[in-house]
Amino acid sequence: MKIENTRLKMVVLPVLFLLGSLFLCNPVQAQSDTILMLKQAALNWKGALTCEKSDCNCTFNQQRGCCCAARDMLQLEEDILERMTFLWHDISTLKGRVQSLTDKVKVAFKATMDPNIALMVPGSTERCFGPFNINIPVPFNSVLLNSGNGYNPSLGIFTAPFPGVYVFSFTTYSSVGENGRLYHKVQLMKNGKRGASVWENNREDTEDSATQVVALEMQRGDQVYLDLTSGRKLCTNLQYNVFTGYILYPYIAA
Repeated sequence: MKIENTRLKMVVLPVLFLLGSLFLCNPVQAQSDTILMLKQAALNWKGALTCEKSDCNCTFNQQRGCCCAARDMLQLEEDILERMTFLWHDISTLKGRVQSLTDKVKVAFKATMDPNIALMVPGSTERCFGPFNINIPVPFNSVLLNSGNGYNPSLGIFTAPFPGVYVFSFTTYSSVGENGRLYHKVQLMKNGKRGASVWENNREDTEDSATQVVALEMQRGDQVYLDLTSGRKLCTNLQYNVFTGYILYPYIAA
């Protein structure tokens, strides 16, 4: 009989704790004397609690009118809100600093070749820029964009107004007659040194194009331009040859 009573206790007590917690956490109206009795027995329990703080400790011993762990959740919510407020302030401050810096550093250009500079090549029906007996800068003199005035259309040269990292791209296009020869080599030059190039030398195609994109570290006053190699030529629809560039980010003195 003693063993049976002990087993009964082990079953009933957890039920009492559970029902007591449920009734305290939710505004449930008891519908029977049995449920009321179980609730009262749970409230009057004097022994050690078998559940953790996150389950029912706060309900029985601290805040009988609220759900378990409500105080901890409220504190966590306040901590998160405070951190978000500080983070938003830091982001707004950083945005203002970036904008104040970049507003003063707006550099971008885009230019194409003027097809009217093409000349008739002796002994053919092609109108081309070149060939020349020396390397020569390609004149991209039809300017579509020149923010910051770093590009000089008369010389076809871009001069960096600010130190930083710049991105340049160029598209080289040429087209010849059925029996013609595609024969060109265009190089991107930085301060007289080659940075990238595209070339073509075949009689199989009548037209061809290629594009290069490069990122270069530039100091103020550094110059970039496109160079047509001696003996080479660009023919027909020269306006398809495009030279562009912009500053990716400036170097700001600390």
